[in-house]
Amino acid sequence: MRSSFALTYGKMLNNRFTFRAIFALTTFKYFSTAFVPSAPLHLTSAASIPVKKNRQVRSSGPFYSLGKIRGGSYSYSPLRSTAGDEVNGEGSKESPSRSSSSSSSSEKRASTGWNHNLPEEDSEFWTGKKELPKNYSSETETETESSASKNSNSSSNFRTGWLHSNKKKKEVVEQEDTSTGNTARKMLEKAMMDQKMNHRIVSPPTFHPVAEGRRAVITEHKIALPLDRYNPPADEKAAEPMVDVYFSIVELVSTPEQESFFQSLQATELGSTKARKQREQKKRASDYKAFAKLENADDCILYLQGGPGFGAPSPVNGIGLSDSSSWVGAALSKGFKRVVLMDQRGTGRSSPITKQTLENKFPGLFTLDEVAPTMIENDKTGFDVEEYSESHPEESDTVQQSLTEATTYMTHFRADNIVKDAEAIKNALLLPIDEDEEVEPVPRPWGASLGQSFGGFCTMSYLSLVPNPPRICLLTGGIAPMLTNVDEVYNALRKRVKERNLKYYDRYTGDVDAVKRIVARLEKEPEKLPSGGILTSRRFLMVGIGLGGSPSAFASLHSLFSTAFISEDEDVFSKAFLKEIDGMQPFDDHPIYFLLHESIYADSNSECKKTNWSAFRAYDPVADFDVKLSSQPESPDPPFLTGEVVFPWMADGDFAELSGLGMRALAQSLANKDDWRDLYNPSNMRKALATDGSGTSKAAAAVYYDDMYVDFDACMRVTKRGGPLENCKVFISNEYQHSGLRDDGANIFNKILGMAKGEVGTPS
Repeated sequence: MRSSFALTYGKMLNNRFTFRAIFALTTFKYFSTAFVPSAPLHLTSAASIPVKKNRQVRSSGPFYSLGKIRGGSYSYSPLRSTAGDEVNGEGSKESPSRSSSSSSSSEKRASTGWNHNLPEEDSEFWTGKKELPKNYSSETETETESSASKNSNSSSNFRTGWLHSNKKKKEVVEQEDTSTGNTARKMLEKAMMDQKMNHRIVSPPTFHPVAEGRRAVITEHKIALPLDRYNPPADEKAAEPMVDVYFSIVELVSTPEQESFFQSLQATELGSTKARKQREQKKRASDYKAFAKLENADDCILYLQGGPGFGAPSPVNGIGLSDSSSWVGAALSKGFKRVVLMDQRGTGRSSPITKQTLENKFPGLFTLDEVAPTMIENDKTGFDVEEYSESHPEESDTVQQSLTEATTYMTHFRADNIVKDAEAIKNALLLPIDEDEEVEPVPRPWGASLGQSFGGFCTMSYLSLVPNPPRICLLTGGIAPMLTNVDEVYNALRKRVKERNLKYYDRYTGDVDAVKRIVARLEKEPEKLPSGGILTSRRFLMVGIGLGGSPSAFASLHSLFSTAFISEDEDVFSKAFLKEIDGMQPFDDHPIYFLLHESIYADSNSECKKTNWSAFRAYDPVADFDVKLSSQPESPDPPFLTGEVVFPWMADGDFAELSGLGMRALAQSLANKDDWRDLYNPSNMRKALATDGSGTSKAAAAVYYDDMYVDFDACMRVTKRGGPLENCKVFISNEYQHSGLRDDGANIFNKILGMAKGEVGTPS
């Protein structure tokens, strides 16, 4: 047993971290209370064991010393008790060996396990004379001489073995114990966090040919992250609510080793159990991390998607990979080895937020849905939960309670958590480092990030809330109007949308009558859509969101209006028209857009504490949004197509998956919320982008002059001298609309990346 134990221990000691973490926390306590061998324990090959001389570790029992002895080996011996009688927790009762030895001092002392190396009781070691045991180190000898000199006249200062009442030595021991415990604690916490994070590659990697003689491989990952980072469970044993966050990684295959490794990850067992699949997924992620050996994220670029409420584009299917086809291909040609595309929490392949998932999580919120009317038009009766407090008191209370819980739940899906999710993804990919509490850890930020539209808003949250944001921050059509009140923002955007309407009708003059005909038909009789929603005139006019899209946006709308009816003589909508309307308005599948869209402007550091349906209030019902008036043939004004806005009536039956009393109540609760957390911090943004050498990041942005979704003037207030983004280099253009990154991604990416690096001159 002793030999196998020594062998195991020798292997453990060859790893410094394993020794410190497991040996310090577990072994000494075990030895002191349970394991008392009957023969000496020696650990050979001491030269390879990274342990300090005479290192002492306190346990629940006596002290043990790891002292060097002749032959280069190490020996563990107990420290004599200061009481003299209590050894190994045995009280005053002497062990048989001790009794035997005391009966005859001239008799050879028997070997008694841990104590067999102790000097004789009449040894000069115990009497304080200079002669010391051979396994006593030079450092201890010096301290012993000093201690003996100071206490030679005091009989009360009885020498107690290895500690011999030296205060300085005791402080060193305690300091080393604390250091060992901290290291062990950190390692244990890291292991527990890795287990909770549950990083896995959910499907085998796929290879894709790319132009320019390149080949790419795509891996699809998921990790589990805390839902609420601000209020962890009070009970440490309680299960913490988690959400899955999905991300894909695109990288080029450039070596035979990469080819072979990723092919090995493609192996999978068909028909395996769920548990086996999960183990297989986790092993893929572990193998990927070990193969990549990422010590930093300098060659990784993170993409932050627009929205809110939509997942990142799928590589190959949603975005090209060739050098000139997209910004992804351009990034891979500019030295970035990995492009990370994250589906923000609640979207895409991450744990999704839909009406269906909300019903499962908060069933009480929908208790009155069968009682309340689904379709509400002019008569607002049945809109408020309080209206049912008398007729359905119990159900009403249940809805109110669930409403509070659901409102809190939805607050965890904003930019403040999204950027911290991105940090967690980065840390999951990087190799761990040995942290020293006395040394400031070296920052390991993303090499770069690219934020499109709402993703740019997230980038500004990154600069505000994360100590080490990406080294290069790129924004396209995504400078948040953090210095402008939300009502001013929507008033300005309404004017831009109206201008886009006039430009459209100037190009397609015949569409004024075509749109009036569609609106008049829907005013007379709304139409049921394939998705289950109702196509009303107000919903139809929301197709105006496409007016500010790609250069082909006007032509696409013209094609839609031209094919609305099955014939010129009949007011019957074609099924193709109804299906296309459904596809153009995917809010049923992405309710975060409806529920949290205006909250992207709500920030505790700004004037906007609550949004209260700002866009709805900004649209002038007489001049811009009088549907019945504009649909009349004699009216000189064309029907007004609305832009990127959300309205409260979207939950009144027009959109099936947004409607019902529960969804209406939730949307209203979020619109009235006035205690949102911080999203932006001007001081931190200036600090991160400082140009005096203290800054951690560089930034560049593409700002589109005619942007219908993000107001140009509001952007300029943020980037002007003295603004939070004054050190962000800005490329201003009216060549592109809001979708510039999709339409000409490679050129825009190369330009603003060069600007951020100082390789491309900033336009004047």
